[in-house]
Amino acid sequence: MATETETDVFEEHRPVLLGVAYRMLGRVADAEDVVQEAWLRWSAADRSEVREPRAYLVRVTTRLAIDRLRQVKARGETYVGPWLPEPYVTDFGDTVPDTAEQAVLADSVSLAVLVVMESLSPLERAVFVLREAFGYPYADIAAMLDRGEPAVRQLAGRARRHVEERRPRFEVDPVRRRDLTERFLAAAGGGDLKELMALLAPDVRLIGDSGGKSKAPLRVLESADHVGRFLVGVAEKGVPDISWRFLELNGGPALLVLSGGKPDSVFQLDILDGRIQSVYIIRNPDKLRSLAAV
Repeated sequence: MATETETDVFEEHRPVLLGVAYRMLGRVADAEDVVQEAWLRWSAADRSEVREPRAYLVRVTTRLAIDRLRQVKARGETYVGPWLPEPYVTDFGDTVPDTAEQAVLADSVSLAVLVVMESLSPLERAVFVLREAFGYPYADIAAMLDRGEPAVRQLAGRARRHVEERRPRFEVDPVRRRDLTERFLAAAGGGDLKELMALLAPDVRLIGDSGGKSKAPLRVLESADHVGRFLVGVAEKGVPDISWRFLELNGGPALLVLSGGKPDSVFQLDILDGRIQSVYIIRNPDKLRSLAAV
């Protein structure tokens, strides 16, 4: 049975553990399950063998997340339409005082990067998260994964090249993203195609995630004309008893649309050079459930 002090130690590190697990899995519920399992391992651990609690907990969490990823891949789960990560509320507050460090953390949890990371192997993903998001030395990662340091460096290099080649460039300044998101809301909500076309990049992409459980495009829409007309069509149909509010999700401003006070959809934008490069719409009710209490 864990003592109160041991519980306090675990709770101190819980945000980091959840951050590692979510970046590994892209699903809030799965990440919480992994962290809960890490707690069970921690509460049963022989404390005389734990010299560094944080390192021990991150190691356990990472290995559990790798196992969960392998299970998902082994089941060969099929998904209806495009897949996006489950929205993750991020508010670094005073825990990350360094602006550059906050930018790294925000980038590592962005929808765009998490989508690219889906194509990494579980080990590559673990190494990428521990190295790029949390800055662990290669030697520490090697110890966590029971791998040699040269092998870990090779995994890290391969994962980094893969992500860099495929990740879209976007503006990370939250003020600029918030401003353009507000203008997008006004134009899309008002069905103003002309204003939307002025905001959208010519090669803009719209990715909608419904999981086949609500209405959303079952393929990626491309070009300002297609995306703009789709958004105007959505505005014309309307949402019953609509309201909305801004949240910080996945490291940037996002728009949570509610219908009758319940989460209906999430909109988030990738922005570069003052134009919208990508529009992400999450409408799978399973992925919005965690936002009901936000």
